[in-house]
Amino acid sequence: MELTWQVTAPVTSLKRFLNQQGVSHRVFSDLKENGTIRVNDTVVTPAVTLKAGDVVAVTLPAEADDPDVATSTVPITVLFENRDWLVIDKPAGLNVVPGPANRTDTLVNRIKGHWAQTQAENRVPHILTRLDRFTSGVVWVARHRLANSLASQLQAQHQVDKRYLAIVSGRLSQDHGMIDEPLASDPTGYNQMVSPAGKPAQTEYWVKERFDQATLVEVKLHTGRTHQIRAHFAYLDHPLIGDHLYDGPEMGGMARQALHAHTLSFTDPFTQENRSFMSEVPADWQQLVKQLRSDRNGN
Repeated sequence: MELTWQVTAPVTSLKRFLNQQGVSHRVFSDLKENGTIRVNDTVVTPAVTLKAGDVVAVTLPAEADDPDVATSTVPITVLFENRDWLVIDKPAGLNVVPGPANRTDTLVNRIKGHWAQTQAENRVPHILTRLDRFTSGVVWVARHRLANSLASQLQAQHQVDKRYLAIVSGRLSQDHGMIDEPLASDPTGYNQMVSPAGKPAQTEYWVKERFDQATLVEVKLHTGRTHQIRAHFAYLDHPLIGDHLYDGPEMGGMARQALHAHTLSFTDPFTQENRSFMSEVPADWQQLVKQLRSDRNGN
């Protein structure tokens, strides 16, 4: 895969210039070992001197798929795909990465099958927004090393807007709130818990609709801790409907946590375009809301 940039201002070295384009030290090292660097269509070494007006082109080596990862032919729902990104609508119940419980039909296995079918050049999915197994919605994947590096920088700089929908038990009194409590692993279980020894975690929410025994909220993550939304609302004594790990009650036939990755927005570092993606809520979510509204209206 080839990428090109034009030098517009004085720069002290090729490495510094490429770093300004988002090429990390790791990607630069791989480029030196396995790729090609050209300046004005001439192959050069990293010691080249750059001047304003030069055109720098790099050819990154193809990323071959891991032969130890199984290929699944189950189709995926693609919201968007180009040279750099793959955005998927993940169903609830599907693991994102292979593990002891499932090594053959996770989202990663299905992406491998999708890219094999389309004969993609790069076949290593860099998962950027991992969801729990029973959380549905938008998953963002980088299609190569540089895209992964740039996306990680966007996330570290809080320039990615991720919004979730959640249905929590009970009626939240505030229309808007910020849960700012550190989270740590519970040493006695698989859950996360609020702890002074934990890592900082901020969850912002807005109430969208209130029911008799539940509240629909839109949630924005300002950090990306494991189970952050689930643990924070459990801390408020409003665990998510269907969230058995955090003692959330079942309602309306919802047998999994009522959490949906609804939207994702960012400015594409390659094209400077504003990109926004949305996943519609699935059938079990719609049924739950229908039942909650019916109960509230006395039907």
